Order: sequence, then structure tokens, then C-alpha cells
Amino acid sequence: MMSMSTDVKSLIQEGAELTDRALEALIPSVETVPASIHGAMRHSTFAGGKRLRPVLAMQAAVTIAGAPPKGIEKLGAALEMLHTYSLIHDDLPALDNDDLRRGKPTCHVAFGEAIAILAGDALQTRAFEVLAGLELPPAATVQIIGLVANAVGTVEGMIGGQVLDLESEHLKPTPELVEAIHRAKTGALIRVSVVAGGVYAGATPDDVARLDTFGRKAGLAFQIVDDVLDMTVDSAHLGKTAGKDQATQKATWPAVFGIEQSQRDAASLIDEAFAALAPYGGRADGLKSVARYLVERKN
Repeated sequence: MMSMSTDVKSLIQEGAELTDRALEALIPSVETVPASIHGAMRHSTFAGGKRLRPVLAMQAAVTIAGAPPKGIEKLGAALEMLHTYSLIHDDLPALDNDDLRRGKPTCHVAFGEAIAILAGDALQTRAFEVLAGLELPPAATVQIIGLVANAVGTVEGMIGGQVLDLESEHLKPTPELVEAIHRAKTGALIRVSVVAGGVYAGATPDDVARLDTFGRKAGLAFQIVDDVLDMTVDSAHLGKTAGKDQATQKATWPAVFGIEQSQRDAASLIDEAFAALAPYGGRADGLKSVARYLVERKN
């Protein structure tokens, strides 16, 4: 694998292509029985995502090792499977009830609710199967699996954040509630992508602590920007139904702090995230450029 440029567009494109090749090989084909579930898994996985979580993992590995380690794309593919599983379930009628994702019909719209539920389940289990097969020392593999499982789970993890998000609808949002939801629902998987990429590359405990700090701050900034985009960008550019957060009275950062303060907060969080990477010098340039993209993107 060639070293990646710090030009963020080419860096993300190269990382996405590496991830897509891995996903193509790791997710069963539509000819594999039962065809319906594999078609649904592929429909949502290859619907045009930016692959930001895999790219963050790759660039965290570069930050630690100086170059992308062999096989890192398999870790990225597993992280993308988990992200896609969460999106499939998030869009279900019982949760956000959305019919548009990445500019295409959501999984339950295209394949029916039962297959969509099972497609999300299947992507999650396949992701952990891939993680278990990473070509790493056993201790590193177990560490990554534990970190990822925790980030997907109920205590400060993605599923717990989704529950808080559901239960907070139509309630007056508070700063504490919004931060708890964002750090768990979206931030946890971004954070663990960064940390797992570092562990894959041989990170020390001190490295893990720095990457964790970076990931926490960048993950929160990402979701703050997502909240702002939901209020300021139309569905065609956003790739999903715009205005859903306001319509369902979800607890969002702009609902508490307003749009201008939200934008300032996201920028401040990225500056704080960068400070955690100071010991790595130029090796962290790629990771920083992706983080900057997270808060400057328009969709």
C-alpha cells in the first residue's frame, strides 16, 4: 500500500477505494444464498458513503507507524460495516423512520423492514468476524475487539446513545443531555476508529490515550456539524432527509446553543483535538486533515 498524500480529497478517495475493495471481498455476493440478505447488505454498504471512519483508522495508523500497515483496510472495512449497520437500524420505522440515506432509498424501503433488520444484524456479526481474523498479535486483536464492542454497546456507546436520542424526543434539551447523546451515538464509533487504527499500528498506552482524546473531540465536532447541516442544507445536498431533527424535536447542539455558537464549538474542539497530536509532528498531518474536513464538509 502506498503512503497517502495529506491533500484531504485524494487522501479520502484513496482510503475509500482501499476500503471498498476490502468490503467487496468480505461481504458475500448477491449470488450467495440467501441472496436477499446479501443484496440488502450490499445496497446499504455501497450506497456512496465517504468511508470517513476507515480513513480515520488508516491515518491514525500512519500517525503511529509513519506509513499504513499491511492489512489496515480490513480493519477499516469492519468499521464501515458497523457504521452501515447502525444507519440501517437508525432509519427503520421504529426509530427515525427515514426513507432516504446517502441519496438513495433506505434499506427497509428497498428490501422491506424484516430484511433490513436482518441486514443490519448480519453486517454487525460479519464485522466482528473480520476483526477476529485480523493478522495481528493475539493481544492486539483482542484489544481492538474489546474497544469496538464497547463503542457499539450501551454504556457510552452507539446503542446507548441511540436510546438516549429516542427517549429525549419532544423533551427540552439540556447541554448535558445533548453532549451525552452525541459522544455516544456518533462520537463513540469515530473515537474507536482512531484508537483501533493506532492499536493496529502498535500504539503504546500513552499513544492510545492521546488518540482517544483526539477521537473524542473530533467525534463530538463531527456530530455538531451534522446537526448544523441538518438545519441549513437541503435533502438533495445532504443525502438524507433534511430537517428531521427539528421535525422530531431531537436534542441537538444548535437547539441548545444556536447555529453560530455550534460552528464555533466545532472549530474549537478540532483545535483541542490537534493539540493531543503534537508529539507526532508531521506524521499526524493526514489525521489532522481528515479531522478538519469533518467540520468543513457541506454534506
